[in-house]
Amino acid sequence: MGSADGPKADETDGGSRKSREARDTAVTERRFRFLVAGYAVSSYGTFLNMVALNLFVYETTGRALAMGLFMAVRLASGFVAGLVVGGLLARFSAKSIMLWANVGQGAVMLVLILAPDGMLTGALMAVSVVIGACGTLFMVALRSSIPEMVGEDRRAWANSLSITGRSLAMVAGFASAGVVVSLVGYTAAFLVDMATFVACAVTVALLPIAGGKGAGGPTPGSSEGSERSGGSGAGKGASAAKSGSRWRPVAFLALAAAPGMGLMVALRGVDAFGSSSHNAALPIYSTSLDASNPAVFVSAFWCVWALGNIGAQQVIQRYAQRTGRSVGALGFGYGTVVMSAAFIAAFAGFPLAVTAVIALIAGAADGLTEVAYTSHLQTLPATLRGHAFGLSATFENLGFGVGMILVAAALDRFSPLAVVGWSHGAAIVVAVVFLLRVAGVRRAARTGRAGLRKEEAVEGRPDRGDRDGAEVSGG
Repeated sequence: MGSADGPKADETDGGSRKSREARDTAVTERRFRFLVAGYAVSSYGTFLNMVALNLFVYETTGRALAMGLFMAVRLASGFVAGLVVGGLLARFSAKSIMLWANVGQGAVMLVLILAPDGMLTGALMAVSVVIGACGTLFMVALRSSIPEMVGEDRRAWANSLSITGRSLAMVAGFASAGVVVSLVGYTAAFLVDMATFVACAVTVALLPIAGGKGAGGPTPGSSEGSERSGGSGAGKGASAAKSGSRWRPVAFLALAAAPGMGLMVALRGVDAFGSSSHNAALPIYSTSLDASNPAVFVSAFWCVWALGNIGAQQVIQRYAQRTGRSVGALGFGYGTVVMSAAFIAAFAGFPLAVTAVIALIAGAADGLTEVAYTSHLQTLPATLRGHAFGLSATFENLGFGVGMILVAAALDRFSPLAVVGWSHGAAIVVAVVFLLRVAGVRRAARTGRAGLRKEEAVEGRPDRGDRDGAEVSGG
């Protein structure tokens, strides 16, 4: 009789535990959806002010050079923020960094609104510094903390959801910027912008958000979160990260901790260099198509691109939910090749219907690479993850900033197709090298090297869902 009751009690306890875990997961995901909603709102403000502020700078100064300087200061601020954000995450919680990043952006927009005419130039420079730095701080804090927020096995879903929110915000921000500025003026546009940052700050303040301070706490909804996120090598990373004065070696240690990771981040920087080419060349190419209304092609191109990006995110989310796997490092490499090739083809003079399909493919491939890249960096130990994301942001800002300078000079002498061709061609070359690296590691794993077999057993578990990424890390 007693033995018969035992299994029933165990089954009841097991069922209750599973029920609690399911409820915890549902609560965690609901909270993350709210966070993504706040992030999307602030992203709308970011893309709105990207247009409105550039127009305002040009109207205020009357010089195109001033717009270039404004963008350069913004990128330089993001570059510096990427270098220090890893150290900040080792000292402060991700929630506090995300909160104050939004508060800072909202406050500086208020300063711009209230600034008298004689102080507009200084206020604009302050805006470029704060927006550039705080945008990077928020992005790195969010991405590096996702495994602690939702759990290791849900990070691909979370990455895809956050990218979807940002893509929708980009379309809305770019599409409405001209309307908002023309109908209600710059001051109203800046007020809307400020309100978006306030809304995101309130969302962050109201939600319990894990991450930061070395991200040593447990993942919400899972008592195993810290064990998963730590992984092998966490002890070495923790001891290095504790030395705040040595943030630079820790940042590079984050890449050295997983062979192949440095090449992946380098490819991301080269990809940002390529992105600068199509961003600068699109207005010129659009003008050659319709000089009387060049904004139409640019707007239509980015809207179709965003549709492809959002569509890819839906597929990735369903794939992650069905299989429990992420797209892996191979997805990042192949996605970069397809995306770069598509952007080159977009300037080849194809009919508009064909160009629309190309833009759709470029957006889908861009969405794939973003999820794969972010998910792969999140496999690093929690103590190194913030440094890796910060260094990645630095490389991206550097690539984009250097690209804008070189591309602007090249477009005076060469066609948009030629400039975009060699810029994205460089990304394709590095991506092929990266894919060969992944293929080499996979071949080495199949030969049965002891070290790789051990790494595969640890990192390539079904619950990690990123076999390709683990294999690169093991190489």
